[in-house]
Amino acid sequence: MNMVRRLVAEGLGTALLLAVVIGSGIMGERLADGNVAIALLANSIATGAGLVALILMFGTVSGAHFNPVVTLSETWQKNIAPSEALGYISVQILGAFAGVAGAHLMFGEPLFFASEHVRTGMAQWWSEFIATFGLVGVIIACSRSRPSVTPFAVAAYITSAYWFTASTSFANPAVTLARAASDTFAGILPADAPGFIVAQLLGGIAATFLFCWLYPAVPKEATVSGTVAPGEFASQATQES
Repeated sequence: MNMVRRLVAEGLGTALLLAVVIGSGIMGERLADGNVAIALLANSIATGAGLVALILMFGTVSGAHFNPVVTLSETWQKNIAPSEALGYISVQILGAFAGVAGAHLMFGEPLFFASEHVRTGMAQWWSEFIATFGLVGVIIACSRSRPSVTPFAVAAYITSAYWFTASTSFANPAVTLARAASDTFAGILPADAPGFIVAQLLGGIAATFLFCWLYPAVPKEATVSGTVAPGEFASQATQES
């Protein structure tokens, strides 16, 4: 696949993801009339639904990482080259900020404004470790066992992690950086972002080691996004023989 197409897909997909996260957070907060639980419910449902659509949309083009931790994990697994990973991470970060700006414009907010939403402390960092560990684990486990369900499994996990983690599951360094530029329901104080990112990286590393051991690598015919089912591996092997 042409690298330019892959980078455009990653950047656009990440931008749309942030537009969903920030936009639904703003809408939910405005409609909830002070009820944080209702605002979070709206935010989580919209994010999960958006993730399914975006992974299905861009998965066969770029792998639909939308997340530097996922890209680094895929690089460790030798699914993409280190040089490609650098491009992926760059467009993910740029796309994330573009998505924040797009959401702000839709709701009449300043293009960027630093968040004042405090999210720090051991409980928050541990939550981000668990959130990212689970996300990477779901991606590896499903893409190596039942790849066709990966988009739905990822979205389901993220939706649930909004509720079972104290941090509401950012699980994504690009998302974390961009959300620091949004003083809205989904924001994070810029000074708190580094703690989240370190926890996310550690969670991704731990999950990559464990789940690559639990689930041996699929044949080379598998795509990064997991669009080839195990049955198709067997069919391909039969044809080749």
